[in-house]
Amino acid sequence: MNTGRDMSGRDTCIRALQALVASHAPRIQAQQAMSVLVGLIGRGIQQSRTPMMHEREAARLGLDCMYILIDFDALSLPDAALPDILAAGAALGFQGFNVTHPFKQQILPHLDALSPEAAAIGAVNTVVYAGRATTGHNTDCWGFAEGFRIGLPDVPLRQVVQFGAGGAGAAVAYALMQLGVEKLEIVDTDPARAQALATRMQCDWGERVQTGEAAADSLGRTLSWSDGIVNTTPVGMAKYPGTPFPADLLRGHHWVAEIIYFPQETELLRVARAQGCRTLAGTGMAIGQAVRAFELFTGRKSDMAAMAGHFSAAA
Repeated sequence: MNTGRDMSGRDTCIRALQALVASHAPRIQAQQAMSVLVGLIGRGIQQSRTPMMHEREAARLGLDCMYILIDFDALSLPDAALPDILAAGAALGFQGFNVTHPFKQQILPHLDALSPEAAAIGAVNTVVYAGRATTGHNTDCWGFAEGFRIGLPDVPLRQVVQFGAGGAGAAVAYALMQLGVEKLEIVDTDPARAQALATRMQCDWGERVQTGEAAADSLGRTLSWSDGIVNTTPVGMAKYPGTPFPADLLRGHHWVAEIIYFPQETELLRVARAQGCRTLAGTGMAIGQAVRAFELFTGRKSDMAAMAGHFSAAA
């Protein structure tokens, strides 16, 4: 049974979502009956290009779509409001939500079911409603892998260092192993979180997945033998400027991949390019995950090239 406090929080979230929908209605050409009503849950997401990607792809396929940003920072919502937002979405007829930092793992206990991939990865970036029941999916893994195949098709994959073991990091780590990385070392400012991810992945890949130390001297030795570096931390976003490790450890033989796409040119990518490294911006993952999420929301197949065009137009 819901307590009075639970109902109050849910009512507050319903009103917040209703206000967001009302404020977005003038942008939509056909307002009478939205065939697709979805959104993005996260913090500091006002620069996201995802709304335009989904709305333009829907229009291309003859669907009416409204995609709204549920920015917990802008709405002054605490993390504890997450289950109330999910309940409010069901009450207002949303088809689902995308989920981003910092909720990709926090959302797990509030969902009714997980897809096999989301359960294996331990992180969700897409939630789909069936009535009021929620199922969590992970389209980040496929999105990163597809962007990597296109952007860095022939780089060596003998040894790779990944920074970050959060929700996005878990999806990327699985994608890297599926791409054929021979040895993956995961580094996180929270060693316990890195170890938890590595331990879960060792069930499938054994000792090919390890954890690394974040101390500069150990990190320098680790990076010296690495082929590639992947950043899955939020460091590099406008809200968290800088690089996830000392930039002077970069060498020209490294390839460097980002998952951040706003800004599209992070400090890490800027320094890497100056060093002569091959680089992969976070745009590939952003587009790829949207392609799969769109299909889950609508049941309609999306086009990668078209979605990339929508992404560029959103700039």
